[in-house]
Amino acid sequence: MRAEPAEWWRDAVIYQVYPRSFADGDGDGIGDLTGVRNRLPYLAELGVDALWFSPWYASPQADAGYDVADYRHIDPAFGTLEQAEALITEAHALGLKIIVDVVPNHVSDQHAWFQEAIAAGPGAEARDLFWFRPGRGPGGERPPNDWQSVFGGPAWTRTANPDGTPGEWYLHLFAPQQPDLNWNNSKVREEHESILRFWFDRGADGVRIDSATMPAKDPDLPDFDPDAPPVPHPYIDRDAVHGIYRSWRSLADSYPQPRALIGEVWLADPERFAAYLRPDEMHTAFNFDYLNCPWDAAALRRVIDATLDAHASVGAAASWVLSNHDVTRHVTRYGRTDTSFGLSLRQHKAPTDLELGTRRARAALLLDLALPGGCYLYQGEELGLWEVEDIPAELRQDPIFHRTGGGDIGRDGCRVPLPWSGVHAPFGFSPEGASASPWLPQPEQWAAYTAQAQDGRPDSMLTFYRTALGLRRGERGLRGAGFGWLPGTPSGVLAFVRGDGFVCMTNLSGTAVPLPTNADVVLASDPGLDPGAGGLPVDTTVWLRKR
Repeated sequence: MRAEPAEWWRDAVIYQVYPRSFADGDGDGIGDLTGVRNRLPYLAELGVDALWFSPWYASPQADAGYDVADYRHIDPAFGTLEQAEALITEAHALGLKIIVDVVPNHVSDQHAWFQEAIAAGPGAEARDLFWFRPGRGPGGERPPNDWQSVFGGPAWTRTANPDGTPGEWYLHLFAPQQPDLNWNNSKVREEHESILRFWFDRGADGVRIDSATMPAKDPDLPDFDPDAPPVPHPYIDRDAVHGIYRSWRSLADSYPQPRALIGEVWLADPERFAAYLRPDEMHTAFNFDYLNCPWDAAALRRVIDATLDAHASVGAAASWVLSNHDVTRHVTRYGRTDTSFGLSLRQHKAPTDLELGTRRARAALLLDLALPGGCYLYQGEELGLWEVEDIPAELRQDPIFHRTGGGDIGRDGCRVPLPWSGVHAPFGFSPEGASASPWLPQPEQWAAYTAQAQDGRPDSMLTFYRTALGLRRGERGLRGAGFGWLPGTPSGVLAFVRGDGFVCMTNLSGTAVPLPTNADVVLASDPGLDPGAGGLPVDTTVWLRKR
């Protein structure tokens, strides 16, 4: 086992585990901690450094666990606190660090605080933990303002008073089952710091912070035009939010081995983004500009340059990510005419060339892994899985689908349970003889994409990931921040050097391009690459070492 640097997150490869869809250990059709524990050796062999778990806490599961009812208990569908503690211990023994999810913007409507607030009625101290307000109009029948939910529809739901009469409204920027917390209340701050200590004391090596730009609100709750929002925004990226993370950083740094803070920061402004990564705030954050970027050399180069510049300005490590539990899988995106992504640009059922998308996905992995900083992988991408877009409406569970009346198909397609073995569903996701089907249906075509089917095949995506991750871990040239674009590169090609003579070259042009004559191939995304026959093909990345 290799020695871990104190700032391990700076160049770590972090694998996202979406527990509900990773592996089912008890046969109920839902992934759980037993399933994950059984597959820990697979993850260690893959070659990742850390595992990030989407929420595994007690929850009604109105939004797949991002509606947390109790951070100090594991949801029964996933297991127990004792099993989570054992998982952390077992992962550490395999050299894998553990990152847990924290959702500071909101909790579940079944959380004890919210239940107390509802029962207490208007004016109660318990209601100050949330954003309760009287409605507008003669009978208070209209919401307090015109804010809209991220999931569609109004961001307000009306309550009933204890006597049954119509009552106040409460704010929820996501689903109605996810009431927003009031971070002006010191009890909210104290509770979240206690939650961090609870998991850090149990061995968690860091936290991923969901919707990190949104906890602070304008206390006046003003109306605004979403097409021309004011500056500062009423609830996104307000300056007050930085005080939360400075406090969390102080807590994280108080441990003998400091814990990492990793932010979900959706911001277009590089300077505002970098402010979250100042030395006394978060350690790193997801690079959504890179994820959203089309498969285009000029666009990617602009994003890479802007990313490295923004992070260098605050001394933070960059990160690179292609997929997660909220976005269309990149094998699908890269097989479309428009290869970009946006939360309002899901392009469901757009024509997709999966062979092309897979070729580009392989090239994108080597590009990601060669860039300075950390890299995030989403479960199943190492198997080459694509977005499942033909899930029947009656089986869809994402609140986005239901809140928009099907206008936005939502995120179920990237959350379909993983295929592990066998030739028919559930493909080893559940144990043999399980009584329940997987919670979302798996495509029959995945029989050729199971981990078992790909294991040991030289040309498989799984073998490719294992090889690339192993080489990255042992390549000295890929450590540190050293980076420089190679001059004289043909149009449509990205080529850069890391360290002492390590070169990454990606061809996004319309034709093959010559390879350097003074370098040897280390690894290519095209398993059939012949360096002496026609150069570097289109949609291919190669790692080279100068002689």
